[in-house]
Amino acid sequence: MPQHSEAQARLVVDDEFRVGPVHDRVFGSFVEHLGRCVYTGIYEPGHPTADAEGFRQDVIDLVKELGATTIRYPGGNFVSGYQWEDGIGPKENRPRRLDLAWHSTETNQFGLHEMVSWLNKAGGNELMEAVNLGTRGLPEALDLLEYANVPEGTARSEERIRNGADNPFDIRMWCLGNEMDGPWQLGHKDAEAYGKLAASVAAGMRMLDPDLELVVCGSSNHTMDSFGKWEETVLEHTFDKVDFVSAHAYYFPQLMENGSRDMASFLASGVDMDGFIKDVGAAIDATKARLKSDHNVYISFDEWNVWYYEEEPSKNPEGIGNWPVAPRLLEDVYTVADAVVVGDLLITLLQNADRVHAASLAQLVNVIAPIMTEPNGPAWRQTTFYPFSLTAAWAKGGDVLEPKIESTQYHTNRYGNVNSTNAVAVRGKDGSVSVFVTNRSLDDGCDFEIKLPEGFTPTELDVRTLHDDDMLATNTVNHQDRVVPHPNDTASIQDGMVTVTLPPVSWTAIHLR
Repeated sequence: MPQHSEAQARLVVDDEFRVGPVHDRVFGSFVEHLGRCVYTGIYEPGHPTADAEGFRQDVIDLVKELGATTIRYPGGNFVSGYQWEDGIGPKENRPRRLDLAWHSTETNQFGLHEMVSWLNKAGGNELMEAVNLGTRGLPEALDLLEYANVPEGTARSEERIRNGADNPFDIRMWCLGNEMDGPWQLGHKDAEAYGKLAASVAAGMRMLDPDLELVVCGSSNHTMDSFGKWEETVLEHTFDKVDFVSAHAYYFPQLMENGSRDMASFLASGVDMDGFIKDVGAAIDATKARLKSDHNVYISFDEWNVWYYEEEPSKNPEGIGNWPVAPRLLEDVYTVADAVVVGDLLITLLQNADRVHAASLAQLVNVIAPIMTEPNGPAWRQTTFYPFSLTAAWAKGGDVLEPKIESTQYHTNRYGNVNSTNAVAVRGKDGSVSVFVTNRSLDDGCDFEIKLPEGFTPTELDVRTLHDDDMLATNTVNHQDRVVPHPNDTASIQDGMVTVTLPPVSWTAIHLR
């Protein structure tokens, strides 16, 4: 760890100013039938660690360590062409289908029952089920809801029982389609058409189960031409019928004219996410005021990550005769810099705890994921695994305190001048204080100070920093622990003040008891 730095930052931790509770659902993730997320990811019969249902125990162990909570399933773009009935019943009778979203063959050997069973084994994670509003609608959504949630005595509930599930799945959280504003989406609709369909489906589902929590599709990303207007139009139709509006954002270091990557802007991606959240919040507030509603709608940021989608080496298969099963798609290998950005985005989500009540890191295994596997081989942690797992471990159940931070700034091409340091503090139920902080600077270390709450005298200090002199270092199948967080021995406490040196391009977690 560097002992000298040029930048400075100070965070004041004040118990009197709280943003809101840390919602467990903010640490959600995403399993889509895409590439190897399911097949040879979480499900691989014949693998040395596979159980009787074909679930990889090595992956289950890592998912538990990651601390993922709510899992969004089964898509994603995949869901807009999915027939949920294909994934139930005896496996030998399940049809093989062509998945138009990812130009692959879906075997349907893994479906709703398998997902529920896997979630139970992975720590009792909550299922966030998505319904197909691309090529299907209200009747199919009601059939799925009846199958999943009605205890017994109806055609669909009795079918579930015959398929081996005596007890209902009791799924509480449902996504009303996926990215329906995207022209790439099967069954793409404009805001008016989607808003009316989503309102109809939401009303019907609530007639069957009034206590559902429903997520309506917001814009697919912040740069859509329809952004803002889409949110307001859709919410005009659905506001009192839904609980969340979705937001999706992916980041990567863009190539500049000189051929180098714009790492300075990339490391400040949290600035864009923060603006996105505030813009969606403004659309919610404006619609609520216009409708004179006393109902609250929150944000489900149910797709977010680093994704090199404009330079993806594993492109979709092409050709009428080329529809492979579980091809290697979107298998980004993450660097130290990528992990710092993921940590920064997590800080941003926590800073907006009053608005963001759910979020899903997309995705969980192999596909732009914190966990990687090899068929019939090992599973390992990517660099991005660590900011997520430590933040989940130390922040769950706490309260986010309003971030009061002073920081040296630096210039970016995309966002202008931004803080070199981004941080958030969480007060735990056990009285502990956890601080998560990134140093975005490419060149300068940072002397970081934390002013603790009055009367808070910690006796334990645990500080871990993720950093490497090579910010492009990665973890691979042959070097699985090349990048891990290390204890930061520069940290000290004196007179109610914590000081620690943050290396450039680093993410740090600080836990005080």
